[in-house]
Amino acid sequence: MKRIYIKYMAMILWAWLAATCSHYGQPVKTGAECTDDYFPLLKDRRIAVMSNHTGMVNGEHLVDMLHREGFQLTAIFSPEHGFRGTADAGEHVSDSRDEKTGIPVFSLYTGKDRKPGAELMQLFDVMIIDLQDVGLRFYTYHISMIRLMDACAEYGKQLIVLDRPNPNGHCVDGPTLDMKHRSGVGWIAVPVVHGMTLGELARMVNGEKWLPEGRVCDLTVIKCRNYTHRTMYRLPVAPSPNLPNMKSVYLYPSVCLFEGTVMSLGRGTAFPFQVYGHPDMKGCSFSFTPQSVPGAGNPPLLGQLCRGVDLRNIPDEEILQKGVDLSYIIHAYRNLNIGDRFFTPFFEKLTGRDYVREMIREGRTAEEIRAVWKDDVEEFRVRRRPYLLYEE
Repeated sequence: MKRIYIKYMAMILWAWLAATCSHYGQPVKTGAECTDDYFPLLKDRRIAVMSNHTGMVNGEHLVDMLHREGFQLTAIFSPEHGFRGTADAGEHVSDSRDEKTGIPVFSLYTGKDRKPGAELMQLFDVMIIDLQDVGLRFYTYHISMIRLMDACAEYGKQLIVLDRPNPNGHCVDGPTLDMKHRSGVGWIAVPVVHGMTLGELARMVNGEKWLPEGRVCDLTVIKCRNYTHRTMYRLPVAPSPNLPNMKSVYLYPSVCLFEGTVMSLGRGTAFPFQVYGHPDMKGCSFSFTPQSVPGAGNPPLLGQLCRGVDLRNIPDEEILQKGVDLSYIIHAYRNLNIGDRFFTPFFEKLTGRDYVREMIREGRTAEEIRAVWKDDVEEFRVRRRPYLLYEE
């Protein structure tokens, strides 16, 4: 049995390494790199760009490239973490001006998502979105995109999404949002891990009439090339300050749920979203102390010695195979043994459902809780299929 398991894991690792580099022998090409597909759409038009530090095109930022090519850029919009991607989660980000190009930068995240009004919408004819998402319902970049879709639909502007691969695009898992828990970290009725690119998600928002009053955005998606949902794409740029590497990106669907508890998940350390701990945890040899650092100015349990669990040695293949893994939350809940004080109201905003907390309190296992959302996940897979741009 052990020999079979080793052989199986070796096959997964081989496929993963092969897919990381290319598909059918060709390197993945992002939508932003496919300039022949969208440059003709920009000629003689005033252009706004919604992007951040991840919007790179062959080593150059999209804004700098378009500016160098002589296109008429009139506005930059930025999501959570700001245009340069350095702000803390949820931090107020002010409007500014890009030092390199002189183009005004308008923040769509000033403590909560912001929909631009008539004055800002008159600054451009076409909006470009180029962001590296990670494919989770509570990762806020797609919510900023949806608000822009609504604004573009309302004011008759064209929206172009330069698509990028989803590093969690192989997976669809977790509870689907109950809209009574709708918030700035859960805006549409999708599972925790929806497995779609931003371009595909935008198509679904249009197709399912998820914009207010049934509005539909004039949408164009510039597809990636040589990408499928089986391609395990490794991000060339960290998407936000607290997702510094692929280990954190893969653990994020499971470990982010600690944001809705009294625990620390490593914000304020060199390994955020790769550990969990609390000063009162027992029987743990690993420890860490959250500090004030760029991107985590005031992390939970600041300055307190936290005992807990280091997840960094778990093989990536094992993390990917498990999907949304509630065993970490369940372990911490039972270890602290403080009952419902373990949770905060934010927990339901992240899980999107009441039953997850309830079943953990009842002593149910991760597998038993997973079984509850299984049918919803399969239903979503079918519902999203018409909007997919890439082979599953």
